[in-house]
Amino acid sequence: MPLVLLVFTLGSVALAAGENPAFFAEVALLLVSSALIAFVSFRIGLVPIVSFLLAGVLIGPNALGLVKNPEIINAAAEIGVVLLLFTIGIEFSLDRLARIGRLIFVGGGLQVGLTIAAATGTMTLLGRDWHDGIFTGCLIALSSTAIVMKLLSDRGQTGSAAGQASLGILIFQDLAVVAMVLVVPMLGKGGGSGAEILWAFAKAAVIITLILTLARQVMPKFLEAVARTCSREVFLLVVIAICFGTAYLTSLAGLSLALGAFLAGLLVSESRFGQQALSEILPLQILFSAAFFISVGLLFDLRFMVSSLPLVLALILGVLLVKVATTTLSTRILGYPRGTALEVGLLIAQVGEFSFVLERTGREAGLSAFGLGQAGSQAFVALTVLLMASTPFLANLGARMREKTGLNTLPEQPPLEQGSFDYLSGHVILAGYGNYARRLAFALEQAEIPFLILTLSPDGANEAESKGYAVLRGDYANTHILGLAGAERAKLFVVADDNPTMIHWVASVVRANQPDLPIVARTASESDREELEKAGAQVVTEEEPSTRELLRQVLGPFDRLDAVEVYLNVALRQGAQARQSQGARGAGVARSFILSDEEIQRGLCSHLEWANPVTVTTDVCEDCVRLGDTWVHLRVCLTCGYVGCCDDSKNKHATRHFNTTGHPLIKSLETGESWTWCYIDQKML
Repeated sequence: MPLVLLVFTLGSVALAAGENPAFFAEVALLLVSSALIAFVSFRIGLVPIVSFLLAGVLIGPNALGLVKNPEIINAAAEIGVVLLLFTIGIEFSLDRLARIGRLIFVGGGLQVGLTIAAATGTMTLLGRDWHDGIFTGCLIALSSTAIVMKLLSDRGQTGSAAGQASLGILIFQDLAVVAMVLVVPMLGKGGGSGAEILWAFAKAAVIITLILTLARQVMPKFLEAVARTCSREVFLLVVIAICFGTAYLTSLAGLSLALGAFLAGLLVSESRFGQQALSEILPLQILFSAAFFISVGLLFDLRFMVSSLPLVLALILGVLLVKVATTTLSTRILGYPRGTALEVGLLIAQVGEFSFVLERTGREAGLSAFGLGQAGSQAFVALTVLLMASTPFLANLGARMREKTGLNTLPEQPPLEQGSFDYLSGHVILAGYGNYARRLAFALEQAEIPFLILTLSPDGANEAESKGYAVLRGDYANTHILGLAGAERAKLFVVADDNPTMIHWVASVVRANQPDLPIVARTASESDREELEKAGAQVVTEEEPSTRELLRQVLGPFDRLDAVEVYLNVALRQGAQARQSQGARGAGVARSFILSDEEIQRGLCSHLEWANPVTVTTDVCEDCVRLGDTWVHLRVCLTCGYVGCCDDSKNKHATRHFNTTGHPLIKSLETGESWTWCYIDQKML
């Protein structure tokens, strides 16, 4: 986050002095003009990538001149590439990458090698220096991972045959950048020795091995601990720290920042909180990725383009022919049909963002793109920008040509990713996993109605998964999480959160994204009803018979109103046949607890609906055991089954549990005692 810290620091100094920071005018002009240009581009049907490139061209120093000092934009662009590759890494687990290992090393190796060979041979035949030929081959062999993966992601095609083949080749290209940055200076006047190159590769191998080991052994447990804070702010900061910290470590070994960010994404993907991390960081990724595409447009010189149009067009045609031919051939060798191979060839026919870094390195070593000297650098920028802007159109052309070939039989696709919920349709989405959500989940399970639980609570998620329920860890007010949950296919959305502000926010977000999806919300007060109904929700309050009414609202759309009473009784009374079984207390001896019929009928407490059938298999206060302390008496929570020590004990863990969770009912575990206590009503049942 260097850019954010820089802006904050300079902004604070400027505000203290009563003046605007020097860069603020250009940043403001950049944002305003980019937003206007992007909006107009969207209205006329241009894809976002092209609109951002166009914005950079128009506001850059070679056109309107609104932005003359691009350093800040370049810094934001570098962050954009890092965040984009990080999100891509999250979406592709190590297991999935292992399945496309052949695509990476065979397909990618062939594409890069054939492209360099073709460029070198062509330039040598034209009388250019072979050093410049290899250098030019390295430049054009690289494609834009940022653009291609963004395009595939927007179209939902990252898992398609063309998407996987493209990803494999692009990953190899990113790996090849390491070798190219080391080899290119050797083609010029200076460079490292063979031993230095081997040492750099060895460091890179060690870094990658360490990262992959962390991904399997350490990161899942670490993110689980972070998620238990239940703080979105802490989770987001930790995720960003993992991204930038890993990228920096890999850069110390000579790897690119972007490759390091991709490996960081793989780290996070190995935990159960990968999608939560992706949903939190996605807004930042979109913002900074836009800055990257704008920064590329800033480099474009319209005057050179006009004066050297024949040269630029000839180079574009030559690069297209070479890249499409070599990529199509490489993909065909992998066994893909002709149409799919051609689609991949057109999809990655552009020149990539890392080529700008490589071109600068070669220029400093005395090398020239296309052997054209200074004109070669300008021509390289022009063709790169134009090819990047043409990527969406080339991708569409490739898809149409694949369809026309009639050879659309694809290689066997990998099985559905673990954690994917594409199989759900006409289901109920439960946002939250508190007491009422537990009851609804039980009722839905009994009624054989498909449902999915969304929760940020690690304990709640673990509990639900232990019962065999489908669970997605993430913020249910996040559009990305809603998309993963299949909100567009759902039949009902239930907000079971206890926070009135969050309930209103979630209902508003769901209504904005899915206008036709029915929403049921439960709130603690009648006073919140009006605001929630304005947000488009059907409201149940605690002033009503909450559980029964919730069941009616949820089961009604599935024509199961006749079963409401049955499921309510089962949910409240399940396990009643094992009413506090007799026998000696001891570790491992299961004892079941539930409110007696007498306690329920007396109705001395207004919180009986919090009671669930619970089973206890412990004879100790485990929190006291961890602290090395003793206790006096034990109590069991009738909502979740937690066993804690009484208020006569040193730590008062039973009361602490109530203060933390809000679960109001506890029952004595002492021999000969059968009373139940309600913390809220301060009553003995």
